[in-house]
Amino acid sequence: MSSEFDPVLHHFSQYIKLSETLKKELLDRLSFQTFEKGELLHDADKICTKSYFILTGLTRTYYLKDGTEISEYFSSENEWVNSPKSFIGRIKDIYSIDCLEKTETFCLKINDLGYLFDHFPEMERYARLSMGSVFGHLMERITSQRFTTAKEKYEHFLTVYKGIYHRIPLGMTASYLGITQSTLSRLRAEK
Repeated sequence: MSSEFDPVLHHFSQYIKLSETLKKELLDRLSFQTFEKGELLHDADKICTKSYFILTGLTRTYYLKDGTEISEYFSSENEWVNSPKSFIGRIKDIYSIDCLEKTETFCLKINDLGYLFDHFPEMERYARLSMGSVFGHLMERITSQRFTTAKEKYEHFLTVYKGIYHRIPLGMTASYLGITQSTLSRLRAEK
């Protein structure tokens, strides 16, 4: 029998064995939330106290620099999104998260996550393993930004976001790549 929680349970089971007790405690703490296109999932002016598992939709994590939005990364189906420094440190940071499409999520509050960590040691393993893949992605992004040409950055972007790049507006893609929209248009024309 299929459950609305199957995607998030499958995600966890990729990293750890989910006991029936952990599964129950996890499901008791998840809440369903829907955000409309353009709605803020997190505002940089607030401390991030929730993490969102995306069922459907697309989000962008960004910051403002001199009044300009700089896209940092994008998250879509079967991924968690939050403002990590704010979420973990319980402090404000520079990142806001908005929805580029109508987005349906399961939400997990920081205090509930703390409870799960305190009572289920396998959740620590989950955090370590899942954050390892996020860390690897961010290191690749740093290398791509610092040591590659605009064309190589764009090719890397197409690889990293292969399933969703066509859903991301061009201006946000250019911002993510650190190039102008005209350079991006030229690169796309070469493909």
